[in-house]
Amino acid sequence: MNTIKLTTLGGVRENGKNMYIAEINDSIFVLDAGLKYPENEQLGVDVVIPNMDYLFENSDRIAGVFLTHGHADAIGALPYLLAEAKVPVFGSELTIELAKLFVKGNDSVKKFDDFHVIDENTEIDFGGTIVSFFRTTHSIPESLGVVLKTSEGNVVYTGDFKFDQTASESYATDFGRLAEIGREGVLALLSDSANADSNIQVASESEVGVEITQTISDWDGRIIVAAVASNLSRIQQVFDAAAETGRRVVLTGFDIENIVRTAIRLKKLSLASENLLIKPKDMSRFEDHELIILETGRMGEPINGLRKMSIGRHRYVEIKEGDLVYIVTTPSIAKEAVMARVENMVYQAGGVVKPITHSLRVSGHGNARDLQLMINLLQPQYLFPIQGEYRELDAHAKAAMAVGLLPERIFIPKKGTTMSYEHGDFVPSGAVAAGDVLIDGNAIGDVGNVVLRDRKVLSEDGIFIVAITVNRREKKIIAKARVHTRGFVYLKKSRDILRESTELVNQTVEDYLQGEEFDWAELKGKVRDNLAKFLFDQTKRRPAILPVVMEAK
Repeated sequence: MNTIKLTTLGGVRENGKNMYIAEINDSIFVLDAGLKYPENEQLGVDVVIPNMDYLFENSDRIAGVFLTHGHADAIGALPYLLAEAKVPVFGSELTIELAKLFVKGNDSVKKFDDFHVIDENTEIDFGGTIVSFFRTTHSIPESLGVVLKTSEGNVVYTGDFKFDQTASESYATDFGRLAEIGREGVLALLSDSANADSNIQVASESEVGVEITQTISDWDGRIIVAAVASNLSRIQQVFDAAAETGRRVVLTGFDIENIVRTAIRLKKLSLASENLLIKPKDMSRFEDHELIILETGRMGEPINGLRKMSIGRHRYVEIKEGDLVYIVTTPSIAKEAVMARVENMVYQAGGVVKPITHSLRVSGHGNARDLQLMINLLQPQYLFPIQGEYRELDAHAKAAMAVGLLPERIFIPKKGTTMSYEHGDFVPSGAVAAGDVLIDGNAIGDVGNVVLRDRKVLSEDGIFIVAITVNRREKKIIAKARVHTRGFVYLKKSRDILRESTELVNQTVEDYLQGEEFDWAELKGKVRDNLAKFLFDQTKRRPAILPVVMEAK
């Protein structure tokens, strides 16, 4: 009898950052290693990854990392995992090549090479646990689900998926294989929930292709297409539309250049002609109606690139009168406010914005009916809705109950909670460290809530710096207080506040020096407290206050 434990390190009650652990006997199987992009309030943070301390502590038990597809939400955290745990990585040919791009960009693991290419026909025996795979449909080719075969039944992880009857061969779901897995017996299904709160039919990729071609052919001027770099299905549709309408495509991002070149080399993207792609420096040789500019931005997020184009700070492109900005991606909820501001900036620059979502419902994730079909094909004993905000996990649970799954066999997991299969049922059996690890430049994990709170204060109320020099032995001020502010008040109109602030600091320090005890931290604390109260009384604002007390000898 196998002992089975399932733990989520990320990807539940949030969008992105997928990472799940299946422990079978003494082996750990890591399912995806993804990141997510920061929320608006996470100022200055580049990306967010799961807390992987549990994996680092148990790296000798990790059988491997199994990647379902090549998007950042499935492979983006891989370099940070491999930096501490050199374990084998398994994925389809394209997924592995894209994972290598992430890994090579990280100096600590750029020489790592324990990658293994698998496909839907691969079976690997890890000491009694057989790992196999099945083809799914997503917005990138060679997406795979993972099956862990145990004596208690199959543990199935779908990865991101939807059902599309018009999908081409490299995107098509293997329905026969899904039915076969279901007949073998599925103990637990870990299933994508990212679009579970919708019953609206998602547009097929053939419908999306027609819409993109029609939009491009109807526009007379230059077209700037905003897309996610790793959405190769959308990239292919743009290439096809460009070829059909006699336009050339300019790639304006480093990430898109790498991803597209890799996909073309692996024959996962095709070009109607070799001269379809041109360099940004060659744009001036073509008329506006002959150009499509494909903007994906840093790490595949196009919004910031569009903002720079609209204010003239982009390296290659400035939006002008007659430009169409065609947004063929669906921004995350966290980016909706930012996207609205950028759209306004595009119009101010003379451009026109058209989101594809105004015409079609587009998603790489299945709606509630797709999820019900997956449940009916696999017939799981237990369901773990994953990959999505809580409302989506809850909607998935309700959709599962509608097709006959009992509520006591559906578990909406929390990050870090471990569920163990004991005596014929899954029960909570403790928790492991889980949560967000914030990546800011080269800094990993040293940007926490305190730092974010300070950044928020600085962004809203600015900083107030006061410097004063004292002689501790003689108990007197050598150089009176001087203040400097940034982002707090306009100096020319606030001279009285600044003058009174210096007087308050001088008086506070003089009073403290008259005492018997002297402690630098205590002195700075009194200056900070008195100054904070005064500034709030005067302005109703709380800037970050930095007292600098120097000693003269």
